[in-house]
Order: sequence, then structure tokens, then C-alpha cells
Amino acid sequence: MTDPVDVLRRIAFILERERAGTYRVKAFRGAISTVLATAPDELRQHARSGTLTDLPGIGKSTEAVISQALAGEEPEYLRALEAKYPDRMVEGGEQIRAALKGDCHSHSDWSDGGSPIPEMVATAMEVGHDYLVLTDHSPRLRIANGLSAARLAEQLTLIDAINTHLDGTFTLLKGIEVDILDDGALDQSQEMLAQLDLRVASVHSKLAMASAPMTRRLIAAVKNPFTNVLGHCTGRMTGGARGTRGQSSFDAAAVFAACAEEGVAVEINSRPERCDPPDDLLQLARDAGCLFSIDSDAHAPGQLDLLQFGCARAEQFDIPPERIVNTWEQDRLLEWAAPR
Repeated sequence: MTDPVDVLRRIAFILERERAGTYRVKAFRGAISTVLATAPDELRQHARSGTLTDLPGIGKSTEAVISQALAGEEPEYLRALEAKYPDRMVEGGEQIRAALKGDCHSHSDWSDGGSPIPEMVATAMEVGHDYLVLTDHSPRLRIANGLSAARLAEQLTLIDAINTHLDGTFTLLKGIEVDILDDGALDQSQEMLAQLDLRVASVHSKLAMASAPMTRRLIAAVKNPFTNVLGHCTGRMTGGARGTRGQSSFDAAAVFAACAEEGVAVEINSRPERCDPPDDLLQLARDAGCLFSIDSDAHAPGQLDLLQFGCARAEQFDIPPERIVNTWEQDRLLEWAAPR
């Protein structure tokens, strides 16, 4: 791999997968834009004269990577990254990962993700998906730049254009991560929810609500005919850049019984800092007969590869692959996700 763009994308992918600091990833994503905007002959001339850093967005690290790639060499930065961070991040789950057809929870720079939609699509194709559900946030989650109905409508038009261009080789599905409000209602109009292919419903506020009202809140959301996936159900954070956060308290048996009755999938959130639901609740949901969705909750292209962690947990706790909705072919998934 000696094409500068390919090398820079690979470096960014690994950094994102390892959840490196945003500033590091932006350095390489920004350099990609500069390389693409620069004529090849001009880029080589800058490399020969040692003036690559005169170009916008090119620093010392990216200069070395581009120069070595143009010289037909494997850049040292990439070689060191691949040695430190192998592609296989966790033991187990390989068979389930091979069975997954797509990912039902991902974000773009339209809300709090770090990359444009086309880059998320390109990477989803590269990691072997047949489809990706784009689930940017809903309007009340302002800290995550949640989409108003108007912005969501605009995004749906863009998705149509992308799918026309892809011509059946891959499908970007229309989705949302919709906030579960205090009373269990969903933070988007029925009119807009009806236009989507799949909906992940998650709690992002008042996570410390008392158990009884939180139970009612979750069950109300699960019973909403538009809800397909109950996202990161406890809201816990076990570490990472955002620190730790305890899990929400609720009657998990009652919530999972509602999920099983309604055919709503319990998300196995693959982000290592979430690992949600916790082990005991994952087993409880399994024994309740729930469906599952193993999702990356990716906020950057490289994080689409975090599915490895969720697949390993699904194998560890004997989750039947046929009960994992994103092992299903697209037609079956869409039929299941239609409003009840």
C-alpha cells in the first residue's frame, strides 16, 4: 500500500478504531483532503523539494507518511501502528462476526460523528458490510448536534442520492438514534419516524432516574410501534475519554419481557467503554427470548470495526446467531423493522 491517500486512510482507520485523540485523527483526515486537492505532479514536486508542509493541513508526521508513500515505501508510521494495534483486537466471536451483514447504529458528522457520510459508507464496504444504518441523533440532544425534522429530511435526500450512485452494490439505510424522553415518548415526529428504515431508541438524559419511573420510561419506548432496537440500555460508561458512569436502575426482567413481546432487539453495544448491557443483563435478555442487534455505535469510520467486541460477548454468552437481527439479509431486516 503506497498510494498516499490509501495510506493516510489506513492510519486514520487504525487510530479511530483504537479511539485515539481526535486531534491525531484530524491530522491524517485533513491531510487526505489536501492530497486529493493537489495535482499529483505538484505533490511529487513538493515531496522532492521538501516543501510538503507548505501545503495546508500537512505537518511533520503526515509529511513523512506522504513522502515515503510516494517513494514506494511502506511508511514507518503505518508499520509501527500495525505492529502495536493488530487487526484482531479480542479473542472469540469470529464466526458471529463473519455472519453479520451490517451494522444498525452509526453516526456521521451530521450529528456528533467525525466523518462525512460517504467516508462512513466507503469504510463500511471495506469491512465487509452489505448495509449500514445511519443513525444520527434526534433534535433534543443538542450537545450531539441532533437533527431537526428539516435536517433529517435533508439527510434522507442525500441517502437516496448515495444509494442511486451505489446502484445496489451496498445500501445505506435510513435510521435514527432517537432519544427516549422522560415519559418514554420518542424525540421525533411520527411522520419522520415513518420515513425511516430502522430506529434505535436510547436514553441520554436523566440516567439516574429512580428505578420505577425508569422502568416505565423504557417499557413505554419499547412498546412504541416505531422502536426497533433498545440502544445501550443501562447508559453506563466503564472508562475512556468521557470517564466512568454508573448504570441506570430499572426492572430489567420487565423491560426485556416487553422487548421479547414486541420483537424489539436489545442492543449489544460493542464500544469497549460501554460494554452494554452488562454480563448479567445480557444473560437475562437472552433467557427472556429477546432479539439482539450487535452494533458498533461508530462515531468515526475506524470504529465500525469495534463490532469484534460485541461478537465476542455474544459468543461468550451463547447468543444464537439467528436471534441477532444484523445477521439477517437486508429484506428480512427491513420487514422486521417496519412499524408494528
